[in-house]
Amino acid sequence: MTKLPWYPLSLFSISLTTTLLVYLCFGNSPPTDTAKVTLTPTIAAVEASNSIQQGQDITLNGKTYKIPWTQWQQGDKIRIGISDIGAMNLLGLELLSTNDPSLQPVRWFGTNSGQPLPVLARFIAPYRYLDITELIQLAGGELQVNNNTLNLNFPLAQINNIRQGNQTWGKRIVLEVDRPTVWQISQAKGHGVVMISGKASQTKLSDYNTSSSPKPLINTDEDDLGSGVSVPLDSSLFSLEDTGNLTKVHVNLPTAHGLNVFSLSNPNRIVIDVRNDGMVPKEIVWTKGIIWRQQLVTINNGRKQETFPVNWLEINQRSPNISLKPITTNVNGQTGTAPLVTTAQKWQAAAAINGGFFNRNNQLPLGAIRQDNNWLSSPILGRGAIGWNEKGQVLMNRLALQETLITATGNKVPIAFLNSGYIQGGVSRYTSEWGQSYTPLSDNETIIYVENNQVIYQEQAGKAGTKAYPIPSNGYLLTIRKNAVSPNIFARGTGVTLQSDTIPTEFNQLSHILGAGPLLMSNRRVVLNAESEKFSKGFQQQKASRSAIGLSQRGTIMLVAVHTRVGGSGASLDEMALIMERLGATDALNLDGGSSTGLVLGGQLIDRSPVTAARVHNGIGVFVNP
Repeated sequence: MTKLPWYPLSLFSISLTTTLLVYLCFGNSPPTDTAKVTLTPTIAAVEASNSIQQGQDITLNGKTYKIPWTQWQQGDKIRIGISDIGAMNLLGLELLSTNDPSLQPVRWFGTNSGQPLPVLARFIAPYRYLDITELIQLAGGELQVNNNTLNLNFPLAQINNIRQGNQTWGKRIVLEVDRPTVWQISQAKGHGVVMISGKASQTKLSDYNTSSSPKPLINTDEDDLGSGVSVPLDSSLFSLEDTGNLTKVHVNLPTAHGLNVFSLSNPNRIVIDVRNDGMVPKEIVWTKGIIWRQQLVTINNGRKQETFPVNWLEINQRSPNISLKPITTNVNGQTGTAPLVTTAQKWQAAAAINGGFFNRNNQLPLGAIRQDNNWLSSPILGRGAIGWNEKGQVLMNRLALQETLITATGNKVPIAFLNSGYIQGGVSRYTSEWGQSYTPLSDNETIIYVENNQVIYQEQAGKAGTKAYPIPSNGYLLTIRKNAVSPNIFARGTGVTLQSDTIPTEFNQLSHILGAGPLLMSNRRVVLNAESEKFSKGFQQQKASRSAIGLSQRGTIMLVAVHTRVGGSGASLDEMALIMERLGATDALNLDGGSSTGLVLGGQLIDRSPVTAARVHNGIGVFVNP
């Protein structure tokens, strides 16, 4: 076990020994000019320093969190970095706007100087780390490295006073604490929790205790953030719960309201705002080629103006160190779902957004996934898709895959689907990209083995899901459903050839494709037509959490997540198209939504609490190779 000593503040190139506290800011506005803080020599030293150790586990006062951290040698000192989004979620740091990826201004306790604390940032693929060494020490905390775990220990703060007030925009809860401390936030529909490393007196606990047990923070339905629950702003706004090392503030959230939590000083305070426009606009240049933006977008939907909080990433996929790729839960087949964060971490993606549709019951894909020129799953129903390649070419359009099997006897058999969980009558084809074996998805399928372009064997299957058939590595399986064609045309020994083409043919040149739909925009025009892409009436009319991918006027990729509008429900498809248009998209594609909506940066969700995010089958990963 390595215990880190106290590091002198004179490590910084500017004289922070006496002025560091001046940069700890509590003002409600981001700084007007952070570029005046000169840390160039220190940054150079960080870039030249040697990494010692990295890990994925952090314990905070005994509780373990999955957050990346790193340790490096800088001169004769040991430095500790935590992934920036992880530090925000774990410690309560507020990340402010910056156009310098190596310098991250934060707000977290301190004085009323009106300036942020400039924290040095270091990118080690796939994450951006904040050097929190002095910051932790400043708060009286201890840092220890034990094998692959970073241990953080803080003395518990004392919660001395609690008050609640009415504001024009909602409600404010203020907790006075005797020292800087850390907190975490979790929120779902109708309920939020702020977990503070501090103790309240028994009197305070009894004053703000409720007889009813706290609501569990769980994902309740497919559209968990798309429609609120009716909770009035009344005297039972919050309650306290003592869990030993934590005091939990349980907040009843009115319809479409959320939590905005920050710290103030003189005295030290944690402020919890309950409001329907709680998103703080920001623009953070995260690393070269990736910009993270939070903004309020107002659209005119024909009847009235609506404002939506939007989280999005702008990706310069033409940068030589940036690449995108479809990512799936299971690298050895197409069955499986997992949290998007888990899948992104498995693939070592710096960022990710959820992708196309899938069947939650059998966990199989329902739409196009092409990775490195291999079809993991074929398009369905002529729905919208995005394709791209390593040359920076990007195409969004409605997509179909046309495959025809031609037998040596002259029969032409259309292949309905390739490696797909979508079940319809006809002939489907399954390759090794599907997995090691195929288990019939419907009753009484005819299974045909093809190896080296020749029919080897066929068998009549029975009830769906009862027998697995191995997929040949040098061929594929065909399955005939609902007696669509006669099995006799596939007699043993029959030679077969395969013709395959995309519609439109431009997709043939693109090594990566992901389908979802409907298509929202094309060539700067809204082209939404969910009916033509065979989406149900209910889907067309739904207001929900939504995610989309777009192409900007600058030719960059846009990964966008939207949940509830200010004061109301989620976005309709029409509204999502208008949001993408307002953000500057020339082309845009709707992705899977509802509880599947998720946007990951630096190993953490940035658009929602993890407790509200459902498991997904696939996504689009962003990779950084410095």
